[in-house]
Amino acid sequence: MRVAAVQLTSTPDRARNLAIAGELIDGAADAGAALIGLPELFNGWGSAAQLRDGAEPLDGPTITWARERARCHQVWLLAGSIVERVDGSERHRNTSCLVAPDGSLAAVYRKIHLFDVDVEGFTYQESATVVPGDEIVVVEAGPLTIGMSVCYDLRFPEQFRIMALRGATIVTLPSAFTATTGKDHWEPLIRARAIENQVFVIAPDQRGASTERLQWHGRSMIVDPWGVILAQAADTDCFITADLDLDAQRDIRKRLPSLANRRPGSYVWPSP
Repeated sequence: MRVAAVQLTSTPDRARNLAIAGELIDGAADAGAALIGLPELFNGWGSAAQLRDGAEPLDGPTITWARERARCHQVWLLAGSIVERVDGSERHRNTSCLVAPDGSLAAVYRKIHLFDVDVEGFTYQESATVVPGDEIVVVEAGPLTIGMSVCYDLRFPEQFRIMALRGATIVTLPSAFTATTGKDHWEPLIRARAIENQVFVIAPDQRGASTERLQWHGRSMIVDPWGVILAQAADTDCFITADLDLDAQRDIRKRLPSLANRRPGSYVWPSP
């Protein structure tokens, strides 16, 4: 099965972002991709005020657009994430949607782990504006079983292990990984999550700079269950594709059964 990851630089201009994303989706579909993933907040990045002003419900213009694109091309489309409006709250959600080839909404995942950091002079408090999700999502998508995550979730292996134990064969990771941390952490963390859970990881990332302050690592990746990088994006707006060998994945899990060899009874969480 061929899959694709789209890489772009989102700005506060939603129409511009969707136009670029649409062209890249068209190209990936023409290249034979049956599953296409977009990055985190692909429809708009900017200041906290701009994100709040751009918040939408799931029946708003962006997800409606994504459903039309998926139906047009008859593909599974991961609408990376959007700022989802929360009625009655000043805060919103960071929400990833999986759209089926018939245009129906197959799954909704709300980012669990929020990016509250102070690294090398870069300070960001996602929790100041975002309500965290609390549900791990795994969904059947044709021959795939997809576990859904967003960006900073990558640093929390518990989530990935639970998705694998629930049957995930592939994990989607739409991201806006910062340039500051990406240079050292992006590739090794993705490969680690793929290896330890024996899953494919599709990681569409933002690249370039959405604002002077928001600068992204790029280098979108598709990685196999052995940790091999099947495709990696150059530093430009583009899409990458890879063919997933699901038989090889089953063979890896049979010959190196690390998931089956777990000892859950010995895993006692330390007290807080």
